[in-house]
Amino acid sequence: MGDGKLGYFEKYLTLWVILCIIIGIFIGKFLPAFPEFLSTLEYAHVSIPVAVLIWLMIFPMMVKVDFTSIVNATKKPKGLIITWVVNWIIKPFTMYIFAVLFLTIIFSNFIDIGLQKQYLAGAIFLGAAPCTAMVFVWSHLSRGDPGYTVVQVATNDLIILFAYVPIVTLLLGISGLVLPYDTLVLSVVLFVVIPLILGYVTRKIIINRRGVKAFDHLLDVFGKITSVGLLLTLIILFSFQGNIILTNPFHIILIAIPLVIQTYLIFSIAYGWAFLWKLPHKIAAPASMIGASNFFELAVAIAISIYGLNSGAALATVVGVLVEVPVMLSLVGIVNKTRNKFI
Repeated sequence: MGDGKLGYFEKYLTLWVILCIIIGIFIGKFLPAFPEFLSTLEYAHVSIPVAVLIWLMIFPMMVKVDFTSIVNATKKPKGLIITWVVNWIIKPFTMYIFAVLFLTIIFSNFIDIGLQKQYLAGAIFLGAAPCTAMVFVWSHLSRGDPGYTVVQVATNDLIILFAYVPIVTLLLGISGLVLPYDTLVLSVVLFVVIPLILGYVTRKIIINRRGVKAFDHLLDVFGKITSVGLLLTLIILFSFQGNIILTNPFHIILIAIPLVIQTYLIFSIAYGWAFLWKLPHKIAAPASMIGASNFFELAVAIAISIYGLNSGAALATVVGVLVEVPVMLSLVGIVNKTRNKFI
């Protein structure tokens, strides 16, 4: 992808994504021993196999980061302001509004009252958690500024530590919500801090020893690794939840509707704002992707730890994973097609 164009593999990534989701669901249904074994390989609710595969997606992005660009990002605060406002002042509350409207009013005749509340809780868990890991993939596919993306993600991670519990508690209308901070901190360290440091070291060594041309060639190879990591991650994620998905097809559609509407709305707000503020496309793209995407690893872990693996809340967060990738790929397509509208 060094020439700025999507390669054959990336061009048809939506097709590969659909195939991998089908494969994952098939494995979960007919080869349950495989996901059962993988589910035992976790620490602090973080799946080690999924963490390794997410690393395959994130590390290539981190290698591209020039630390000078991180320093410069703080001198251009507009993209950060959009990210913070959309993610923390707008997104959790629009998610709540859409979830209440659809799951407890419009679809009330199709969903039991008890499940309505659990589905609502799952949607809230998703809406209050802006993306941490997958956004690096979306930024990579839309040719976003890697250094600026790191700053946007890192600052959101800091805000999550202080704002997530109060916002979720407020929207759920309950008290005593316990957030598994070990899950959150471990996710931040695994998916941001460590790959960023190793990416910097790798970049430095390759450029110093083999030159910029060899480094650019390596980036092309890494770009393919990112896509492969995404597909393998989907297979594992959906093998975990394959049986749940197959036994709740109608409810999955009902849950998906407000989630999809929310995603396109948040993207439109952030992307439109970036356009009006005349931000460069390489900053506007990841700024809009972070809000549209969700930190689903955290949302799924919290739903399971609080309500249980077979709960409606857990199902709602899994539906978030189900709809996120195809929808986000469609947004990547929109971002790439409108590149010439930006400076």
